[in-house]
Amino acid sequence: MKCLRRAVSISSHGLPECDVAEHSPLPDNATAPARPLLLPRPGAQDSSQGKALHAAPNHRITTSTGGNIMSERLESLAQGLLALLTTTISAIGATLAGLARAARRAWILLLALALIGGSGYELITHPPFKTLEPGEVGIRANKLTGGTTEVKDGLVVVIPGLHELRRYSLLDQVYRPVRSSKANGEAPFQSIEGLSLGVDLTIRYAIDPARLAAIAAKLPADINGEIVEPMVQGVIYKSFTRYSVRDIFSTQRGEIQKEIENELKPKLAADGIILRGVQMGQVDLPPEYRQGMEKLLAEELETEKMKYTLELKSKRVKQTELEAEADKVKREKSAEAAGNEQIIAAKAQEEAMKHVLPFKQKQIEQRQYEAEAEKVSRIKTAEGSAEARRIEATGEADSRHKLADVEAYRLETIGKVTSAQLERDGALISKNPLLIQKTMADKLSDKISVIIAAPPANGGFIGSALLGGGQAVASQNTQANAAQETQQ
Repeated sequence: MKCLRRAVSISSHGLPECDVAEHSPLPDNATAPARPLLLPRPGAQDSSQGKALHAAPNHRITTSTGGNIMSERLESLAQGLLALLTTTISAIGATLAGLARAARRAWILLLALALIGGSGYELITHPPFKTLEPGEVGIRANKLTGGTTEVKDGLVVVIPGLHELRRYSLLDQVYRPVRSSKANGEAPFQSIEGLSLGVDLTIRYAIDPARLAAIAAKLPADINGEIVEPMVQGVIYKSFTRYSVRDIFSTQRGEIQKEIENELKPKLAADGIILRGVQMGQVDLPPEYRQGMEKLLAEELETEKMKYTLELKSKRVKQTELEAEADKVKREKSAEAAGNEQIIAAKAQEEAMKHVLPFKQKQIEQRQYEAEAEKVSRIKTAEGSAEARRIEATGEADSRHKLADVEAYRLETIGKVTSAQLERDGALISKNPLLIQKTMADKLSDKISVIIAAPPANGGFIGSALLGGGQAVASQNTQANAAQETQQ
């Protein structure tokens, strides 16, 4: 498809001209842009005509009447409108083609969304996973193959249309024949006398997990109503007809429970059900029988009460006699025990004195020996202390004598060494008098860096002023100066 572009312009001669340009074809899904329509401006013709009069020689001058000019303008305007209409139609066609393609894509998208939504709704309404609670077991049946699989508690895969899951509880379940719990109920029990009575029975049972996989296909959905209830009803009615109301009410309750349990257990076991126990609760008697039973029980209770009252009084009399006899025997035994106690105490005291006197004598002797031993110990201690003091005094005197001798010898030796040293120093100084100056300089070297002093006039020691001879030197210097001044 090609798009034509038309532009209306004014030639150099003042007449509108149409330029037609061909462009490359646009894509199918592209919309052709609207093209502007260029119309001649008012006054353009006059200016163009004026220019034509003064045109160059190589330009052709064209003159026409006003009707021709108007027709040419209308023609150019019609061509511009036609071009605009063609462009608009092309744009509308491209837009419609794009909308058609978008509609096809939207239809495919809507179909995919519908499929996804349907699948999601199917998964939500019929999820492929089931959850078994603790204490439950499931039997998953395959509808195609007919096989069954036992699954435990937890998450189980159940594909809709392929699998069917049946849940069974492994917990103990209870069945109570409510219709037979009252004597005036819907289905009361019959005793051997033909009287109606109600008994509150509780049958506790559970499914046998070991046989569940084998019998799952035969088990109904309502095990309680379709298996347990018919079997229990068939056994308990027959059992109660063998006993009287009195036996059922009072003495034979345990035997009846055991009989029902023994007869019901194998029947339920045949269907994969384990009987846990049978409990027999309240017995609802007929009103007339209850009244007669109450009267009879009241009379029996009164008779039993009188019997027990007489027995109680007889026992109380006998108890009083026995208490008096016991009190008498108790007093006799107490007196006898007191006499025997005194005798035993006297004998024990006599026997104790036999042992106490020698013990006291031994204690006295022991104390004498202890005093003598303490005396000897003190004497020995005093003698030892005196001897130790004498030894210490002797040792102290010897020690001080030795120390005095050592000190005297030390002083004597030091004196000899000092005298010898002074003798040597005197001889050395006599030979070398300048050693005194050197010694003084060595001693003052750490305190004085440089000593500048004039040599003595008398040829004496340079440091005599520092050693105490300063006054003599000064007086000598003064005298020398005075003598010089006198001579002058």
